[in-house]
Amino acid sequence: MKRHVTPPVDQARDHRRVHYPAAVGRRDLGREGRAPHAVVVGAGIAGLAAATGLAERGFRVEVVERERYLGGRVGGWTQQLDDGTPVGMNRGFHAFFAQYYNLRKLLARSNTRLLRLSDYPLVDDQGRRDTFRGLPRTPPWNALAFALRSPTFRLRDLLRMDPRAAAPLATVSVPGIFDRLDHLDAETFLRAINFPDAARHLAFEVFSRSFFIEPGRMSAAELAMMFHIYFLGSSEGLFFDVARDNFDVGLWSPLAEYLCGTGVSSRPGRAEFHTGVTIERIEPRGAGFRVIDDNDAAVDTDAVILATDVGGLKRLVSASPELGNTEWRSRVSELATAPSFAVQRLWLDRPVRADRPSFLGTGNLDPLDNISVVHRYEKQAAAWAARTGGSVVELHAYAVHDSTAVRADTEKRLLERLHEIYSETAPARIVGQTTLWRQDCPRFAPGDFARRPGVMTPHPQLVLAGDGIRVDLPVALMERAATTGWIAANTLLARWGAAGHDLHTVPAQGRSWALRTLATRGRTL
Repeated sequence: MKRHVTPPVDQARDHRRVHYPAAVGRRDLGREGRAPHAVVVGAGIAGLAAATGLAERGFRVEVVERERYLGGRVGGWTQQLDDGTPVGMNRGFHAFFAQYYNLRKLLARSNTRLLRLSDYPLVDDQGRRDTFRGLPRTPPWNALAFALRSPTFRLRDLLRMDPRAAAPLATVSVPGIFDRLDHLDAETFLRAINFPDAARHLAFEVFSRSFFIEPGRMSAAELAMMFHIYFLGSSEGLFFDVARDNFDVGLWSPLAEYLCGTGVSSRPGRAEFHTGVTIERIEPRGAGFRVIDDNDAAVDTDAVILATDVGGLKRLVSASPELGNTEWRSRVSELATAPSFAVQRLWLDRPVRADRPSFLGTGNLDPLDNISVVHRYEKQAAAWAARTGGSVVELHAYAVHDSTAVRADTEKRLLERLHEIYSETAPARIVGQTTLWRQDCPRFAPGDFARRPGVMTPHPQLVLAGDGIRVDLPVALMERAATTGWIAANTLLARWGAAGHDLHTVPAQGRSWALRTLATRGRTL
């Protein structure tokens, strides 16, 4: 598949993206006296964005991470095959869309460069195939062109759709869309607008399952907002980039070096990282906090950012009875995770066909959700494939309500699906295999939005960040994590009179006058 190195990661094209200017203030809090101190709990995207925002304004920042690697759910590490060969491993394929302005702002700090994939086709159980190659960038023509050239969507389907029920897709506003649709699940909503079943499986379901939840259990408001972010709300196009190397090498080690002052980009060493350490509880102390880890070591700090996953946040708040108030603690306790998902990576002794795409999304091919040919874009995998003549392939299964028996069956069926879709892999010998099972992604079910805790807490110097934290902006997935991280940093910076950091998003409401007009008329039918 044709691919090329992208321009700088923070280079945006959509002139209608929304700019949220930062608060003015001091640029370096440590220059005129004692630098304030903050502890960031969690070194995923949210925690790293927050740490960057604070360190660049003079905070002394300690980042504490329970895993032994940075990046959270986008972390990477090295493991060994059975023959002792070291290979890169992570929790699976991640797409860095052009609309991820605030995530790209973070990656730009360490001069990270990504690799652009020219297409990511989708295929269903009937062999029907959609492609994003060559679509116009500008809404609504991008969505219309995709629909009309899709084998699962015809002009008659467009005419049969209920314009009144479909109006929210064209008139998305954030957070207003949650008042309109968060009581519905995505599957019910799509059926109500007469969206064709085949197109639902091949288009909407592929995207909805990227939230690790099936459409029948996902908020229709989240689905509509995602449609807005990628189709009707942005003219960045439907391109995405991938990391050129395993995430530890390609993304996070350079960023850590930048923050610690040891990288190519010159920064004062205002951040330090503690990996393999779990924070057990947090105690308010005057205007600040005492943070205690699993070795009973304690540190007093001026501010805390909790940037953990949902399970870690619930555990930490439960173990810290002095934090917050009854209402806030209740909101945290109500957070839930999506079902389990599996990432199966295979090192095979022979290549896949040259015409196979780097990434293939699948619809209605349970339990398989996508196939990645990892050695096409990741340096370590490419080096192994070139040396052995083999290939590195990755399979994903999302929203698995698992048990021991279900896991074994899922892993078996994933391999069968690979052999069915990429038949040349059937005779291949598996040189190495790793299957990861996780259940730590936030749930986005109907009704969740209103009770989801936001960045601010009852303590002015304690803030939250993460992709499960509420933010009233049109962002999702990795971009939601990065955005809440920057907002958390800005919230604390404002308390110390420091300058904040600019943010950008796609427009917060539908940008097409024609579609808004048609949708408004549709409501009167």
